[in-house]
Amino acid sequence: MESVLLTPWGAGDFWLLERKNEAVMTRYLGGPEPAEKLHDRQRRYEALSAREPAAGRMFRVVLEGSGESVGSIGFWEREWQGEPVYEAGWGVLPEFQGRGLAVAALTELLAYARVHGSRDTVHAFPGTDHAASNAVCRRAGFECLGEVDFEYPPGVPHPSFDWCYRLRPVTPSG
Repeated sequence: MESVLLTPWGAGDFWLLERKNEAVMTRYLGGPEPAEKLHDRQRRYEALSAREPAAGRMFRVVLEGSGESVGSIGFWEREWQGEPVYEAGWGVLPEFQGRGLAVAALTELLAYARVHGSRDTVHAFPGTDHAASNAVCRRAGFECLGEVDFEYPPGVPHPSFDWCYRLRPVTPSG
C-alpha cells in the first residue's frame, strides 16, 4: 500500500473542492453543488482545521513519495443516536482510485483521531449502493452496524450503512 500524508486543509485547497465537485465524484452524494455552496464548504473546512484538534479536522491527502494531492479526508463532531461521536468522510480523485489510497488515508485519520480526539467512536455512512466506500470501511477495520436512512445532502434520506470504528476500548462501568 502506498503511503500518504494528511495535510491540514488550507486557503489554497479550494481547487481540490472544485475537482471533488465533478459529477463522477458526487454521484453518490446527490450530485455537484453550486459554486456558493463550495465556497461555504471551503470556509467550514478552514474553520474546522483552525479549531482545537479534538473538534475534528479536514485534510488534503498527499502521496508521500511524489507530493501529489490525491483527495481529501476529514472527521467532525456530531450526535448519532443520542451519543457524541465523530463522523468521517473522504474522496480520492478518479485518476488515483483503485490503489488503496482511501484506506491508507483513513488509517492515518483514525490514528490522528485516536491521539487528538475526545470521542470514543468514528462513524461513516456510505450509501448501500457505494461498493467502493463500503469496502474502504471494511478494509480500515470498521464494523458494520447495519443499514440506516442517513440524510445527505441534509433533508434527503439515503439508504446507507452505519460503519463504526472504536478509537478506545469499552470500559466496564460500575
